[in-house]
Amino acid sequence: RSRADESRFDLVTLVVSECDPTPGMQSEHARILAMCQYPMAVVEISAELRLPVSIVKILLCDLLDGGRITARHPRSAPAAAQLPDPDLLKEVLVALHRL
Repeated sequence: RSRADESRFDLVTLVVSECDPTPGMQSEHARILAMCQYPMAVVEISAELRLPVSIVKILLCDLLDGGRITARHPRSAPAAAQLPDPDLLKEVLVALHRL
């Protein structure tokens, strides 16, 4: 392996461990799993491991392919899906004014 699929990770992709490290696992993989108990950006993982981002992406691809991590870009969640309907907000405001 010499290259990671560049479309899977960028510098701000958030990575979260889905399992604990196991005995016999490659040391870098184990460190990533231990570090990513909470969401951590690829660039932060690279800095913590003191490895180039390109190498970290390869390691992350291994873990992702094995189902040991999940990864998502912070902007991947649709913003509209998180906001309530404006008409519903107006109805709530009217109801609050009536109280």
